[in-house]
Amino acid sequence: MPPERPQQPGQVSKLPGLTSYLTGHDVSTGKATIQSTRPGQWSSYDDHLMGFNVVYTTSEFPAVLNSDVDIRKHDDLIASKKLGLVNPGGTVCRIVDFAPGFECMMHRTQSLDYGVVLEGSIELLLDSGESQLMHRGDVAVQRATMHAWRNQSVTEWARMLFVLQDCQKLTLGGVLLKEDLGRGVKGLPPSGNDV
Repeated sequence: MPPERPQQPGQVSKLPGLTSYLTGHDVSTGKATIQSTRPGQWSSYDDHLMGFNVVYTTSEFPAVLNSDVDIRKHDDLIASKKLGLVNPGGTVCRIVDFAPGFECMMHRTQSLDYGVVLEGSIELLLDSGESQLMHRGDVAVQRATMHAWRNQSVTEWARMLFVLQDCQKLTLGGVLLKEDLGRGVKGLPPSGNDV
């Protein structure tokens, strides 16, 4: 039987809590170890209808793992409270919980994102009017497009895993497509990677 995973401080959904396991190396043997165990740290947005847990970030690509530089940069970035949806020059791994019936803002990030449905079903909405219902295990490859997410269930929370990677500036017909946070989300700063 799997261990119980209770909800965590700041978590808005009734879904199981999360733990991240960071690996590293034993300096004396060179063997892999679990270097740290980190319970989820949640932030809520849109009147507690959406919860974010930033699992990990990198601040350059390729990432520098020597002397735990990446861990220090991640911890410093989280402590700064300046992380937008995208980390300029790096990556963000984030878990997002969506309340029943909730639809997030239509938005675009200057990034290449992988979105994986972990729990429930969620609808991907595009500004063209197209939509795609996605189920557990489905993956969206989001390529700097205007999009939103809607949890169609009226009773169940949905959970997704996102990996956002900064990308080169995207132009379409000579027009630079910048980050567009639509109506915005209180407490979520702009990414700053499109200047």
